[in-house]
Amino acid sequence: MTAWALWFVLAGVLIGAELFTGTFYLLMIALGLAAGGAAALSGALLEWQLLVAAVVGIAAVLLLRRSRFGRLRKGDAGSDPNVILDIGQTVEVAAWQEHGSHYVARVPYRGAMWDVELQSGHSALPGAYVIREIRGSRLLVAPR
Repeated sequence: MTAWALWFVLAGVLIGAELFTGTFYLLMIALGLAAGGAAALSGALLEWQLLVAAVVGIAAVLLLRRSRFGRLRKGDAGSDPNVILDIGQTVEVAAWQEHGSHYVARVPYRGAMWDVELQSGHSALPGAYVIREIRGSRLLVAPR
């Protein structure tokens, strides 16, 4: 097998592996391998092929890291509606019970009874409440 074909086969393998991981980092490395294949296709020596693949791969990873797709999200998953689809849904609270410094209740939601806690700063009145966060098995709610 010729050198350029080997580079492109390796790039294709990494693209296939990237489909299973869901990140773009393997795709950026595959871009570097494809650049090494292009260097091999143009007749460059093996040293230059490796150098081109490394430079393009590292540059692509660094550019991805600086983009919005490569940034780590720092936040609480319990209050992220993209992670927990229950956030934003409505529950009906019939009565609140005072439990220390906060109010709690039991409500039916999705076919089961759930513990509900009222977020601080709101009055404990019966009615409809929106789920704002989930901590363990407890729904934190606020008025609509």
